[in-house]
Amino acid sequence: MHVSDAISNRRSIKRFTGRQVTREEMESLLSAATLAPNHRLTNPWRFHVLGPEARAAYGLALGNRKAKKIEDPEAAQTMRDNVANEHRALPSMLVVGMVKNENAEISEEDYAAVMMAIQNLSLAAVAMGLGTHIKTGAVMEDPAARAAAGVQDDERIVAIVNVGEPAEVPAAKKRDDASVHTTWLP
Repeated sequence: MHVSDAISNRRSIKRFTGRQVTREEMESLLSAATLAPNHRLTNPWRFHVLGPEARAAYGLALGNRKAKKIEDPEAAQTMRDNVANEHRALPSMLVVGMVKNENAEISEEDYAAVMMAIQNLSLAAVAMGLGTHIKTGAVMEDPAARAAAGVQDDERIVAIVNVGEPAEVPAAKKRDDASVHTTWLP
């Protein structure tokens, strides 16, 4: 697949088939991720591939956060259980972190490198017939979620990437043409 096709075909996949992502497939995706541009070659990325139990524990942390907004105790417990089970059932879940750096300039460069690594991984997934769903949010700072993901104290979670064979591929969303956001200077 040509890279422009992978870029055009990449979508956020919300529903996956039951096929598990193999270790070899995940290793190939991670290799693509580490080829991202990385000023100073700090290699700031950290990858945590979560198995079913770790996925369920992460889902429970997210479910607990969602359940706090529900007054009915039974409905809150159902929310916890459902979110944990949904995460356990994912074909693969990757927590992408970065090593924290006290130097603000290096930290910003490292964050950009990790985001480019995630894009590389996502495009490689498309080329392999897989899909991804990149997720962010406040849960990434939750101590229970961080513990479930095995994230160290000196790491920041940048994103969660669900990976699997798409059960359905949504239509492309309307995007602005680049010309709308481009200024040409003499």
